[in-house]
Parts: sequence; C-alpha cells; structure tokens
Amino acid sequence: MDDNEFLADRFEAHRAHLRAVAYRMLGSHAEAEDAVQEAWLRLSRSDTSEVANLGGWLTTVVGRVCLDVLRSRRSRREDPRGVHLPDEVARERDPATPEQQAVLADSVGQALLVVLDTLEPAERLAFVLHDMFAVPYDEIAPVVGRSTAAARQLASRARRRVQGTSPAGGARTAEGDTARRREVVDAFLTAARGGDLEALLAVLDPDVVLRADGAAVATAGASRAQGAPLLAGEIRGASAVADTFSGRARGAQPALVDGVLSATYAPGGTPRVVFGFAVEDGRIVGIDVVADPARLAELDVELLEP
Repeated sequence: MDDNEFLADRFEAHRAHLRAVAYRMLGSHAEAEDAVQEAWLRLSRSDTSEVANLGGWLTTVVGRVCLDVLRSRRSRREDPRGVHLPDEVARERDPATPEQQAVLADSVGQALLVVLDTLEPAERLAFVLHDMFAVPYDEIAPVVGRSTAAARQLASRARRRVQGTSPAGGARTAEGDTARRREVVDAFLTAARGGDLEALLAVLDPDVVLRADGAAVATAGASRAQGAPLLAGEIRGASAVADTFSGRARGAQPALVDGVLSATYAPGGTPRVVFGFAVEDGRIVGIDVVADPARLAELDVELLEP
C-alpha cells in the first residue's frame, strides 16, 4: 500500500464523524459532503507527519470550511442558503457503512436546526464543536480567531439560545411541549391575520430572525395582492418581522411538518409554502420559510384544524 492509499484509508475511518460535524454546522447534506471533500483535499496537500491526532486535525479543518460557508450565507442575502428546516441527517439516503448510518441516525432534530440557523456563524461553530463533539475551547479558539475565553463565551451565548432543545435529535421542541408550541404558533397567525402589531411583538423574540428561500421570496412577491407577506431573504428583529406579517398570511394554517408543529399555506390541500418556527421561552426566535418545490416534495405535511 502506497502513502496515498494509506492516507485515504485513514481519512475514510473519520469520514462518518466529519459528515456528522459538517451537517450539524450546515444543516445540508450536499454542503456537508462538500465540506468533507474539501477536508480531504486539504489533507492530501498537507504534511501531517507531525499530527498526533488526525481526527482532531480533520475536525478543525471541517470546522473552518463550515465557518466560511456560514459566513458566505450571511453575505448573500439574496440567496439565503441558511434555510434548512426539513433536511434531517436521519434521512440520508445511502450511508456507505453501518457505522456511518449509526452516526447519521444520531441526528439533531429539526427544531434545533432551526434554532442553530439563528446563531452567528462563530457561535454556531463553538456550540457544535464543544457541546456536541467535546472539542476543547483552546482548539476552537484559533478556528474562530478568538481567545480561549472568547470561544467559551461564544458557546455560552449559543447554549442559552438552544437551551431546552435536545442535541441528540429527539422530536422535542425548544419548549418541550407541543401544546404550548401550538399556542405560540396560533397566537402568531391570529395576530398576523388581524394586523395586531402589539400581539405580534408580544409573541416574537426581540432578536427573531426570519429567513426565506429564493422560491418563497419570488412567490410572496407574485402573491402580494392576495395578502401574502413581502419577504426578503433574511429579516432581523421583532419590529421588522412583525411589519412583514401584519395583516397578511391569511391563508396559512397550522400543520405538522415531519412531526414538528409548524404552519403551511396549502390551497386545495397542497402545500405551497411551509413556515418553520423555533420557539424559546414562549416566543418565536426563528422563522424559516420554504417554498422550493423540491424541498416541499420531501416533507411530510399534515394539515391541522385552525
């Protein structure tokens, strides 16, 4: 076996772990696979003879690649790739090995993915690497370009945002109570339809983030006359989100989307738009709007009575 084959075998031994890290960072199977492939390219071009812990080295490389992707998303507001509500690791079509399948099945849940998408890139990386993969803060610090103490603070802030959401991938919501989550979603929809700004602000977290995919933005623009919200790729802050929905979204109704309490616009019973909500302490901290037909086709949407 030559050196390249030996290196490739060592990399394959870590591939499942690296894909799990990348998915938790990015929430997209395709982008996770791209990040892992980039890690392989960097490994093949590097001298790792002095690397004592190859798994840790590769995890750090994948973290840097994912951080670049997350920052790029933030800079491309017209192409909000951060909308990843339904893309679960447990749905991976063809895991290469039983070990890989086991890692993928140990997935974060949809509710947590939505919350993670509300975090700043550095916060998300610090939380994922430390809390989910036990990477020490002193190894996270150079990845995010901060001190060890600052890396610890990033993870702490992120942890407060996701508190109450199961990192092991259960269906439990951030509230841990589907009935309470239904109350929050119903209150939001009622206030939106009635144009009640005060009620909308009461149910929205001050730092709420709304993200819409390109199809949702286009659909909203075309349906403006029918009372649809005029969406941008990303909208931040309770006032801006409340203004976006006030007096609109009249056709939206509660629904279970892959088992998670959400909302949908489904004329004739066919979902055209899905609204995913991240709920924390009785308020909505994140809204993801998905209208891409390919994404919608992958969802199990069960309409609920208003």
